[in-house]
Amino acid sequence: MTEHIKVVQPSGVLDATKSQDFREEIIKTLESRPKIVLVDLKDITFMDSSGLGALVLAFKTLRAAETKLVICSINEQIKILFELTGMDKVFEIFSNQDEFNKAVLPKIA
Repeated sequence: MTEHIKVVQPSGVLDATKSQDFREEIIKTLESRPKIVLVDLKDITFMDSSGLGALVLAFKTLRAAETKLVICSINEQIKILFELTGMDKVFEIFSNQDEFNKAVLPKIA
């Protein structure tokens, strides 16, 4: 990764009890002024509406700071949640970090 990209990799369940920690981690990434924050969800086993709300809030927070939020490695449950809520049209989603790197790194270099 370059200094323009920061990776956030939450784990376990992203719900009401974990969403505040996730938001704080997103805000902390802004200290280094990245162009892109990649949220890798490969270690998330379950996400509810609070977790989705935390992602939307992170998206808005980063956009206000002129930083792009990108997501990768979503499981089937999260994919269904995104499709049901239309968030699959809002977030740019890659199948994994390798796909993200192939698509994005050449544009930044």
